[in-house]
Amino acid sequence: MIGWIRTLLAFSMVALATPFLLVLQFIALRTGLWSDRLVPPLWHGLVTRAVGFRIHVHGEISEQRPLMIASNHISWTDIMVLGSIARVHFISKSELAGWPVIGLLARYQRTVFVERERRGQSGEQTAEIATRLAAGDPMVLFAEGSTADGNHLLPFKSTLFGAASKAITSGAVERVFIQPVTIAYTRLHGMPMGRQHRTHAAWIGDRMLVPHILALLREGAVDVEVHFGKPVEFDASSKRKAIAAEVEAEVRAKFNAALAAPRRSK
Repeated sequence: MIGWIRTLLAFSMVALATPFLLVLQFIALRTGLWSDRLVPPLWHGLVTRAVGFRIHVHGEISEQRPLMIASNHISWTDIMVLGSIARVHFISKSELAGWPVIGLLARYQRTVFVERERRGQSGEQTAEIATRLAAGDPMVLFAEGSTADGNHLLPFKSTLFGAASKAITSGAVERVFIQPVTIAYTRLHGMPMGRQHRTHAAWIGDRMLVPHILALLREGAVDVEVHFGKPVEFDASSKRKAIAAEVEAEVRAKFNAALAAPRRSK
């Protein structure tokens, strides 16, 4: 019963606030009276509080520009977690654009949608990301290309760093800073998560979205660790595979350490 009461209150809070925040963001995009980066963190913060996440941040987003943030990916909630603590924009699969409500919210945050299965459009989409990087927009890339189960990382795809290369070869910038960021879901109701319980936060493959949202809302009280690493400089002489491997190594090391920490402190 308590879980369903939490769910109802959380849905009510988000449903009441979202239209108002959407209007504010619409005005920002149309008029430029204030930055379009001000409202999204408010909405993301609202959602993370409604879900019951406790976010623990280590380090901070780099002030260097142009900046690409390369993060691991566990769940749709990663977007809300990062969006609540930093004024960033996202690179997302094109399917998200068609989702009810969420697709609209993503467009209002100026998300770049990538159709990875349509090679003919990949160059155009890469150019759009490169332009955004050159304009100073911090762009978040989920470098695994898919969600993992919360227990391990998938290999980072070096091809996804193509926008950094494009920004340089086009002459728009001389270098791009790539900042490793690690997300780890570590505790449930204050207790360290084991391998089985970490899948509670993960959203994998064909898992239905609505039941996953309801499960998170009913349980609540999830601790999330976010670690900002030291940016890696990517320039004309850099090799994408080498940079991807370097960034992946740092994310993986911090991810494994974050999962081990709750067990050590028990």
